[in-house]
Amino acid sequence: MAAKKIDWRGTSLDDLRKFPEEARAIAGQELRKVQHGQEPLDWKSINDWGSGVIEIRLEEGGGAFRVVYVAKFEEAIYVLHSFQKKSQKTSKNDIDVITSRYKDVVNERRKK
Repeated sequence: MAAKKIDWRGTSLDDLRKFPEEARAIAGQELRKVQHGQEPLDWKSINDWGSGVIEIRLEEGGGAFRVVYVAKFEEAIYVLHSFQKKSQKTSKNDIDVITSRYKDVVNERRKK
């Protein structure tokens, strides 16, 4: 199976590059799994943010990091957001970023 391409939305790639080295490496490994049709090690489906939205959960270096993507579309994996979690609950700002980028992907696909 050929690797599905990754489409980084907004600042998601730059934000992931700011993760500590170990978290960055694990995020890369997990996304490679997704590119080849496999499931990440620790993930959660969060359809409240958009149909098919998945959150990869990383606990590294004393911090909690998240990479949120949607892979249900055949042409690409859309990475919507990468961020460090600061509390038990995902912040409203992070949720707003995710839902806005998800809507953008859906709208762009409709226009094709």
